Amino acid sequence: MELLETILSNQNMNEAYLRVYKNKGASGVDGVTVDELKQYLKENKDELRQRIRTRKYQPQAALRVEIPKENGKMRKLGIPTVVDRVVQQAIHQILSPIFEKQFSEFSYGFRPKRSCEMAIVKSLEFLNAGYEWIVDIDLERFFDTVHHDKLMRIISNTISDGDVISLIRKYLVSGVMVNGKYEETSVGTPQGGNLSPLLSNIMLNELDKELESRELQFVRYADDALIFVKSEKAASRVMKSIVRFIEKNLGLIVNTEKSKISRPEDLKFLGFGYYYNSKDERYQTKPHPISVQNFKRKLRQLTKRKLERSARLSNIETKTSYIWMGKLLQDYKYERRYEASR
Repeated sequence: MELLETILSNQNMNEAYLRVYKNKGASGVDGVTVDELKQYLKENKDELRQRIRTRKYQPQAALRVEIPKENGKMRKLGIPTVVDRVVQQAIHQILSPIFEKQFSEFSYGFRPKRSCEMAIVKSLEFLNAGYEWIVDIDLERFFDTVHHDKLMRIISNTISDGDVISLIRKYLVSGVMVNGKYEETSVGTPQGGNLSPLLSNIMLNELDKELESRELQFVRYADDALIFVKSEKAASRVMKSIVRFIEKNLGLIVNTEKSKISRPEDLKFLGFGYYYNSKDERYQTKPHPISVQNFKRKLRQLTKRKLERSARLSNIETKTSYIWMGKLLQDYKYERRYEASR
C-alpha cells in the first residue's frame, strides 16, 4: 500500500479526528468548530480523500494569533482549520513512527515517551560527569525561518511517495491570515499546526547527527539545544564550528547576541536553573526565579479570566496540539514537583 493510502485509511483518519476533537481548540479562518467537525467529515470525508489523492486539495491559510513571551515580545502562532488539523494529524500519525527510528536519543521535545524532565535529568548527568562548560546556541525565530527546500530534501531522503511530499509542501506554503489579510509563507513552518513539531525535529535532527558524529555531549528540546564540554577552549571551538554548520548546512539563523558559553550557575534551560550543592558535591536544579515570577504573573492573569474551578492546572500538558504556550505550563509543573519532593 502506498504511504498516502495508509494516511487516508479509515482507521488512521478516524484516529486523527478523535485526537483533534479531544484537543478542542479555536476555529480557523473558516469558522468551523471542533464540535461541527464530525458532521462535516461524515458528509465530506470521501470527497476530501479523493481531492487529496488527485492533488486537488488545497489547505486553507492558518489564522495568525499572537501570545506574549516571557521576554515581553510576542510569539506568532498559526491556527489551521479543524479539517486541516485532521489531515495534518493523519500525516503525523504515519510519519512519526518512521522518523522516530532516526531521531537522536538526546532529543526530547515533542516525541512519544520523552519529556522536559528527561532532558533536565540528562543535562545534570553531563554536568556531574565533569562537562561543566555549556555552549548555549539560540536559534533566531527558528519556526519562522525553516528553509522549505532544505526541509523537503531531508524528508525526501526517507519518504519516496511523491503525493505525501506534495501534500506536506502545500501546508508549508498555505499562508496565514493576519487581520483579515492573506500573507504568503515562503519560509518557515508556522507554530500551531499538528505537523510543525515533527517537521522541526526532522530539520534539527540534522544538527543532532552532526553533534553525534563529533562525539559531543548534548541535550535538545525542540529548538533549545545545549552542548556540554570540559573546557572553555573546547566550548569556544565548538561554538564557532557549530554556528557555521547551522547557518551553512541548515540555512538557519543563529542569534549571536543570545548564543553564549555558560557556566552551570548562569544557565536557564526549560524553566530550570542549576546550582552546585556543596554538601552532596553535585549539581542540582530548581525552578529558575525568572520562570517562577513569570508563572505567578500569568497565573494571576488566568485567575482574572475566571478559570473554571474544576480545571486542574497541575495536569495541563506542556505540549498542546496546535498552541504552544512557551514555558509557562512547564515551569508550573516543575515548581509543583520540586516543592512536593522537598
